[in-house]
Amino acid sequence: MPFILEGIVTTRNSDGSINIAPMGPVVELEQEGEIKQLLFRPFQDSKTCQNLMATKQGVFHLSDDVLLFARAVTKQLTAAELPLLPAKKIEGEIISNACRWYEFQITSCDTSSIRAELKAEVFHRGGVRMFLGFNRAKNAIIETAILATRLDLLDGDFIEEELKRLQVIIEKTAGEQEREAFDLLTKFIASNREGAS
Repeated sequence: MPFILEGIVTTRNSDGSINIAPMGPVVELEQEGEIKQLLFRPFQDSKTCQNLMATKQGVFHLSDDVLLFARAVTKQLTAAELPLLPAKKIEGEIISNACRWYEFQITSCDTSSIRAELKAEVFHRGGVRMFLGFNRAKNAIIETAILATRLDLLDGDFIEEELKRLQVIIEKTAGEQEREAFDLLTKFIASNREGAS
């Protein structure tokens, strides 16, 4: 049964540089439990969508490094800071310390709504270690990162309530990495909400 899986996507910009973005595609698994298809639903004005429409390829990564997610959302991450390797089957880059990665090609595009629907087939996969999942604090970072990407879509009171709820989880269960990630994200949210008012 298809489900949404949060990860990091690398795509190539028109100048050859690397774009790094968090994204939660709908994934479909093979019988062995590996990802075989992905459905990306990016907003059409996003750099990731533009790159996928232009090149028709990218790499989807599973990572337990929530600071990576926070830095990608807050635009405080550059390709130069990451351990990157060339992809094997596509023109793209792999974040080499991700738990798992999936090189993919776009097989169909639907741009009839504000969010494109881009279906992709996995052509090559690899990894360095098992993805063990997220504890409560890491889950809270993923939820905060999603909030940070939806500031223009969500009500301000809802955002405030969610941040209070997530902060309790961070205070009770977070380690150093999660605290740093939460701090980055909450500062980004506060700054961008002030800029919008």
